Amino acid sequence: MAENLVYRGHPLRRVDNLVYYGSMADKYIIMMQVLDTEDLKDLKLAKRVSIQLQLTDPNLRSRDRVVRSTEKGSMAEAMEFATIWLERALSGKI
Repeated sequence: MAENLVYRGHPLRRVDNLVYYGSMADKYIIMMQVLDTEDLKDLKLAKRVSIQLQLTDPNLRSRDRVVRSTEKGSMAEAMEFATIWLERALSGKI
């Protein structure tokens, strides 16, 4: 049975090289895409990650949903930015 992952109070889901952070029931969600990886022994580490803060409105075209975007050099750095962006967006500070 799969567990539902939660990070700092928001759901976290992975589909292949995409990671979705947040709930589709909210106005905003974060989409992270692993663009490049490097091998460390038997692990693959994210080396380059694209981050997008997106509106969840299904009536918008996908490119019109993107509010902010950037790239970071690790998943840890990407998660830090994602958390800050999502919290600010959901609290109306963006």
